[in-house]
Order: sequence, then structure tokens, then C-alpha cells
Amino acid sequence: MHTDAHGLPVTLASAEAACAFDAAIAAYMAYRQDTPAKLKAFLALDPGAPFAAILRGSFAMLTYNAGALPSARKSAALALAAGGTPRERAHAAALDAWTRDDSDQALAIWELILAEHPTDALAFRLHHFVAFWLGRGPQMAAAVERTAPHWGSDLAHWPSWLACRCFAFEEVGRYAEAETAGRQAVDLVPTDVWAAHGVAHVLEMQGRRSEGITWLAALEPNWEQANSIRHHLLWHRALFHFEHGDTAQVLGLYDRGFRDLASPLTEALPDMFVDVQNAASMLFRLGLQGVDVGNRWVELADKAEARIGDTQSAFTLPHWVMALGATGRFQQASRLLDAVAEGAQGTGTNARILARSGLPACRAALHHARGEHAEAVAAMRPALSTMGELGGSHAQQSVLELLFLDSAMKAGMAAEARALLERAAGRCPVPPERRAIYRHHAGQVAY
Repeated sequence: MHTDAHGLPVTLASAEAACAFDAAIAAYMAYRQDTPAKLKAFLALDPGAPFAAILRGSFAMLTYNAGALPSARKSAALALAAGGTPRERAHAAALDAWTRDDSDQALAIWELILAEHPTDALAFRLHHFVAFWLGRGPQMAAAVERTAPHWGSDLAHWPSWLACRCFAFEEVGRYAEAETAGRQAVDLVPTDVWAAHGVAHVLEMQGRRSEGITWLAALEPNWEQANSIRHHLLWHRALFHFEHGDTAQVLGLYDRGFRDLASPLTEALPDMFVDVQNAASMLFRLGLQGVDVGNRWVELADKAEARIGDTQSAFTLPHWVMALGATGRFQQASRLLDAVAEGAQGTGTNARILARSGLPACRAALHHARGEHAEAVAAMRPALSTMGELGGSHAQQSVLELLFLDSAMKAGMAAEARALLERAAGRCPVPPERRAIYRHHAGQVAY
């Protein structure tokens, strides 16, 4: 028996394997490109360890790709069979639940682990990730609050915990506390991309666009070892430029930053769910501003067509529909909707979300692309109050609100447009008339 970086017992064959385990966890917590290599090194040293199967399966699930499910399920079975400490068995059970589309159960198990082992970095970070992609900001923040008395600067992953505190608190509107935690984490570890990301969200929500550009531009040299999260950070910078009306900068960041198809990193993950969301949502915003985006939609539509039938990432699905619709591939988009409807027939967490929110959002995206604006409003209206469960931050979710608002305005449905603007005004301290994505429509509707 050995211990991890936080002193928790781990069933491992050697001290060398323990070091390799810690290195894999550290790389994952830091969003580093070399995380797969660190995992591979750990697996080579102790392939039969309970955490070997747990990490392999968890990392497969993090991709939100149906192609990774068989591997994740195999790993879950191996983890369950491996036994180990009660904590390791609980991790195996959480992974098993996650692979069976029971994310609610997985979250509950991680919370039980944290109740007994509040400094379990893996349980904390996986809980943070899954809760976020279910749109559960309060659940993220609650995990931070419950574990706070047990975390401090003496722990190896303290900056990562601060980064999660930052983002969780931002998503529930506690902006001052969020910014303090994020800046503290970056002061400790300038390469902490999740902390940089959390502060960028605070600046976005508060309309501090010039600060946002300066913040991200100054930190960008620190991201050389980061994985595709750096694309998302560049998307955030593009959002700030978008709000300034600088579409040339936005397109430049698209081509040479967050959708840089010449980059080896992008080539390795051409249809990673967050990368797709970055690209499609920005092209959609630009299109509504009348900006000619050239043929940039085509490669996204090609990838969307290849992923028809994969419904693992509920929030990505309407972005795929946007790409197919923008390129006139309406038949393919209809097939994607059929696949979403099929996925919604299950009883798991994601299936329920697809039925309640994912399918309406996808239908609305297709109607909008066809110019059927009243139909788009009708399709999305029932899901407006639940769309957050698709996952994504407030900044990311705004593209779906914009789709609804644009459809309502073009359909002459002033009451529906007003309701959306009131919704946006209630959530964000920056009024819609000061936000580029809403400004044009806000000037035409009293709300």
C-alpha cells in the first residue's frame, strides 16, 4: 500500500508506480497535452492497479465521444473486479454508473467519496467536470464549499482547487469571490489554464472586455503545454473582440487560434466537443452580424455528418445542426435529429436531457437554418427554462438564446423576444443593449 500526493492510501505495486500515478493526476488537473503519455507511463508500471482501470475509463469518458464508450465500459468492469480500498471501489462504482448514463449516481458517489476524503483530487475534479456538463453550477459550488475547510496551500493540487472554486462561483454569480480565487491560483501557477479561464468568465459576465483581452493576451505564452483548453481560452478572447466589433480580430483568432487546423494539437482532436462548440457558436454569431465567414462552416459540417448518431455531448448537438444547416445539408441534419430522438428514448441522465432540452434545441437550430423562424420559436420555447442542463457556461449557452431571439424577431414575435431579453437581463449584470449579441434586437423591443 502506498499513498498519493495528498496522503491518501492507493493500492499500487511500487513507489515508482505511485509517482507515476501522481504525475498522471497532476497532468489531468493541469489540462496538459502530455496527460495521455503520463497515463500510459502509469499503466505500464502497474496495469492491474484499481486506479489504472479507473483512470483509463475516466479519461475515455471525458471525451464525450461514443467511440470511446466500449473502452470506458471495459475499464469500468476491470475496475469493479480489481477491488482495492473502499475509496477505490467507490471510484470504480462511480465510473461504472457514468458509463451506464447514470451521471446522477456518479455524482452522488463522488460526493460520498469527498465526504470521507475531501482532499481526493480525482473525485473532486471529475465531480466538477460532470456537474458542469449537466449545467449544475450550484452543485459545483456546493462541492467547493463542503471541501473548503480541508484544502490549503500545503496540498499539491491547491491551485487547481482554487481554479475550480473560481469557475464554480462564477457560474452561480459570486463574481468577486470567483475572481479572487482565480487570480490567486494564477499568481501561484501562471500556467493554470482553468484559473485563467474562470477569471475570463468573470470578466465576460461583467462586461470588462478590454480587461479580458489584456488578461488572456498576457497569459497566452504560458499555455504551450496545455491541451485543447487553450483553444477555448482563445475563443474567450475572440468573444471580447466580438463585443468590441472587431470582427477581423475574431476571424484571425478563429483561423490561427481556436480553429487552427494546421496545428498538430487540432489535427489530433479535430472534432473534440469543446472545439466544435467554440467554432460553430462563433460562426453563428458572426453570421447574424452579417459577417461573411467564407467556407469555414464546411469542415465543421463534414465532421458533423461523420458524427451522426453520437449523442454523448448534448450541448454539442445543436452546434452540429448549425453547421449542417449553414451548408444546406438539411437531409443530414434531419438524420441527426432522428438520432437525437432515438437517444432520448432511454432512461439515463443524458437521455432525459436529450428529450427535455436537446431535441428542442436541435429542432430550433434546423428551423432557423431553413428560415422557419416561427417554427424555431415554437420548438425551443418549451425548453427555455431547462436549456442549462445541456451543459456549457452562461457564455456558451448565450448562442442558443441568440438563436431564439433572432428567430422571434424575424417571425415578428415581439412578446417572445421580450421574454428572452428579460431572461438575459436577469442573469447577467450587463444589460442586453450593452452586449453585441443582443444589442440590435434590444434596441427594437422594449423589455
